[in-house]
Amino acid sequence: MDRPSWVGALQPTEPCGSALLARERQGSTLNTDEVANYIYTEQGLQRQGRLLRILENDAVFDKTQNYFEDRVERYKRSLRRAKRLAQLNKAHHWDEEDLLAAIELVGEPTSFTLHWTMFIPTIRQQGTLEQHDLFLKKAENLDIIGCYAQTELGHGSNVRGLETTATWSPVDRAFILNSPALTASKWWIGTLGRTANHAIVMAQLIIDGKNHGPHPFICQIRDLITHEPLEGVYVGDVGPKMGYNTMDNGFLLFKKVKIPHVNMLARFARVDPQSGRYVKPASPALVYGTLTMLRSSIVLDAGRALARGATIATRYCAIRRQFSDRDQPIQTEELQVLDYPMVQNRLFPLIATAFAMHITGTAMMALYKRASESLPGGNASSDDDGHSQSRQLFAELHATSCGLKALATTAAAEGLEVARRACGGHGYSSFSGIGPWYADYVPTTTWEGDNFMLTLQVAKYSLGVARDALGGKPPHNATSSNLSRFHALRGRGCRRYDLSRDEHVVEAFAWRAADMTFKTLRRRDEDGASWKSLQVDCWRLSTAHSQYLAVKAFYDDLTSAKTRQALNAESREILWKLFRLYSLVVIEMAAHEFYTSSALKVGQVEEAIHTTKPRLLAELRPHAVRLVDAWRLPDWLLDSSLGRYDGRVYEDLFFRATQLNPLNRFTPSLGKEDAGVGPNSGIGKSRL
Repeated sequence: MDRPSWVGALQPTEPCGSALLARERQGSTLNTDEVANYIYTEQGLQRQGRLLRILENDAVFDKTQNYFEDRVERYKRSLRRAKRLAQLNKAHHWDEEDLLAAIELVGEPTSFTLHWTMFIPTIRQQGTLEQHDLFLKKAENLDIIGCYAQTELGHGSNVRGLETTATWSPVDRAFILNSPALTASKWWIGTLGRTANHAIVMAQLIIDGKNHGPHPFICQIRDLITHEPLEGVYVGDVGPKMGYNTMDNGFLLFKKVKIPHVNMLARFARVDPQSGRYVKPASPALVYGTLTMLRSSIVLDAGRALARGATIATRYCAIRRQFSDRDQPIQTEELQVLDYPMVQNRLFPLIATAFAMHITGTAMMALYKRASESLPGGNASSDDDGHSQSRQLFAELHATSCGLKALATTAAAEGLEVARRACGGHGYSSFSGIGPWYADYVPTTTWEGDNFMLTLQVAKYSLGVARDALGGKPPHNATSSNLSRFHALRGRGCRRYDLSRDEHVVEAFAWRAADMTFKTLRRRDEDGASWKSLQVDCWRLSTAHSQYLAVKAFYDDLTSAKTRQALNAESREILWKLFRLYSLVVIEMAAHEFYTSSALKVGQVEEAIHTTKPRLLAELRPHAVRLVDAWRLPDWLLDSSLGRYDGRVYEDLFFRATQLNPLNRFTPSLGKEDAGVGPNSGIGKSRL
């Protein structure tokens, strides 16, 4: 549709968005360069800049039609982009961090994303050196494309309930993969639908009729030349989703498919090919190492995921103007939406939470690194100190990653919707950049463990540690130290925490989490409550424990020598305000738990909500735009009219709607001819 010249000459009403954002940035002295280096490190920022220059100038990654194409076209484009990323990866000699950063900058999952982030890491972590030679090198060279097939039509979070079987055949010295029921169909598996030719299949290991639980097996599912499914394999795409539609999530069924002995990933558990004897892992958690790794990285990613929405909404609300101040006797220019306390009350906690989740995720990844470095090299179980330490670390890692994954992704997903709604009507447009990103992100609350079910794992671990505290076992980590301290002090009363002292804020969170743990333990061990009846209590306990870990991580980071060296005093003080705001928002939402645990008095919480929090919002107001600027999220990644760094919001919205929109190039026919709908047209019929 041609645009008339008179339309092209129109400009937004002054003050325009560019001027408003410039004014915002001039009104704050926050050093965004310092804070950006604090978030990413200088090396990380240099990496992003280097990759961005490559990607945004490559025609394959052109984003102008991202919001207009149908699902089939989006998948085809995703495949082209995946192949181009592979070419660039090789041409520029990217390392693993480069590749992952490039994938994120593309802004949506590609057809190879899960090959790179799940298939390859699982072989690397779970495979033997022989299997690295056999499978890993081919996967890294893209000679084979794989996926991670765990979730089934009938089972997701309950991995132990998976129905796919891998039965050991001593005659053939092979495993036979089989899907005994429709509900055994692998389902939701990314990259499986149309792309993958190999799969890592989590299946129940059956030896002489005995089930040894789920284990990972590599299986070829499609011909490497024709790409057709192999004999006994039924595979395809599960169909359109709420979001994530550049990814071909698939289904997979087996009918007695035989795979060689070497196809069972055997670094930690294996079957002896001569005797058929099962050699169990030093710790059962090691078999699920890929999920633990992913949950750990998801916690770290949640901060940046939420920051995308917070950046867009904060910049837009600084530009959007609505209504005048009713208390002013003379009508003035309309207020910036960001000046309304109600908007600040919605958006500034998102900024604080983004920083809290990033800092917590960094601590989570440090714990994962420690646990990984403690991994035993062999298969057999052992009682030596090294294996004991590894089991202890992995138990902590498993519980912590479950709890923080649930906390961080819930906060990010819910926060993205808050950010979208803060943008008013324009937030509903795909051009806002928040809605499409929310639709792609929200599955994170379900995959790698449903958030509500994961909290049961945290509660199980916490109750075990509480029993150890009651038994007098010495503490060995933050959780056990907190519970042991609470057990020693709880008879002396509490209500002594001062919310004006940051260290006391952490202690209040610790006390609340410990109190809820011991109360739940009493219901379980003394009152005989069933595990099922305690599910809601366990969810609350896990949330409290994870919030304590997040607040503690935030506090520890801000008091560290590293942060004092990285940030000047003013920048640190602004981040302390974010720490206090995040803490107070949690206290406000969970006030009842802080009362009943005697961590805080009613008057303290009332003062925090009605006095301290509004003051913090007002103090953070001048720095809001610079705080989101510090995340260094490029316009190319955000792909948002509302969140543009230069503030040209209305110009961009109008351009996309009028010049990029293919529907405006379609002229409908409004005649009364037959539309092809009727009793003999076939439309409207369905069958099973």
